[in-house]
Amino acid sequence: MPMILLNKQDIQKIFNMKEAIEASKEAFRLYSEGRTVVPLRINVNVPKNEGQTLYMIAYAEDIDCGGVKIVSVFPKNIEKGIASVQACVVLVDEITGETIAMLDGTYLTQLRTGAAQGAATDILARKDAKIAVLFGAGGQAAAQLEAMLTVRPLKYVYVFDANKERAREFATIQQERLSSYGANIVACDEPNDVIPEADIITTVTTSKKPVFKGSLVKCGAHINGVGAYTPQMQELDEDLIVRADRIYVDSKDAVLSEAGDLIIPINKGLITKDKITGELGEVIMGSVQGRERDDEITIFKTVGIAVQDIVTGYKIYQKALKTDVGTKFEL
Repeated sequence: MPMILLNKQDIQKIFNMKEAIEASKEAFRLYSEGRTVVPLRINVNVPKNEGQTLYMIAYAEDIDCGGVKIVSVFPKNIEKGIASVQACVVLVDEITGETIAMLDGTYLTQLRTGAAQGAATDILARKDAKIAVLFGAGGQAAAQLEAMLTVRPLKYVYVFDANKERAREFATIQQERLSSYGANIVACDEPNDVIPEADIITTVTTSKKPVFKGSLVKCGAHINGVGAYTPQMQELDEDLIVRADRIYVDSKDAVLSEAGDLIIPINKGLITKDKITGELGEVIMGSVQGRERDDEITIFKTVGIAVQDIVTGYKIYQKALKTDVGTKFEL
């Protein structure tokens, strides 16, 4: 069987954010139902160049597909004008064992990570949310912004980045790219000025210290912690974690092994792991309650699980076959 090579442009031709959000919901549901095999990823530190390479493996029995994503995170790439996240996804037909596709994992990671947040925001944020704040203007930020706009009719999105010029440039570009959504996308120099107004807050940074004051978050807000994916990283402060009425995760096992946002307050004795309300997939299944009241503070913490890549990648692969998109080749 020939393989299909799908680059960023191929994927963009045939697959949009709304489809990616639905694929993420399916992936989370299958994971929480126990219908996937998802070992904890292998993280290889590259201290010489201040980066990491991660190997993420998954199998989803309902679609008879498995695979691996090799993803490298090198924050200094931004200074070189290239994405901080570089990745490749390989899909395997789990009926025959044949390798069937290779996808641009850098773009797929951006798409599915944005879609995971979009799925959580769609399920957990108040329906009348109008104001959002986005922390981070790097390679992951555009998909995070589009996902929020896809699921809620936002009026304002304030963008903050440690590099203020990058935030301004990002806001200008995205205002034009996403103009059809009708939102005002504004660079923000002082995030704590707008946090008290925010209905939705999404963080997508590699920070090792909290990026805003949790005490300023209003009742009824929904927060997505996306960027911190090691025990040492922490975007959300302990005050917010303690205040939260409900905390949801993509994977309990993965988050309790990798997410400093929760590991740090647990180790300090401020919360226990029972503070986690449940997995997003359990909310989708109906076995765990989502938001019940408008005044609840909800948090979604994700570190990313490989089944998101496999399910989303397989959906893209199926569309590529139907539309004859991509480059076919044999090894």
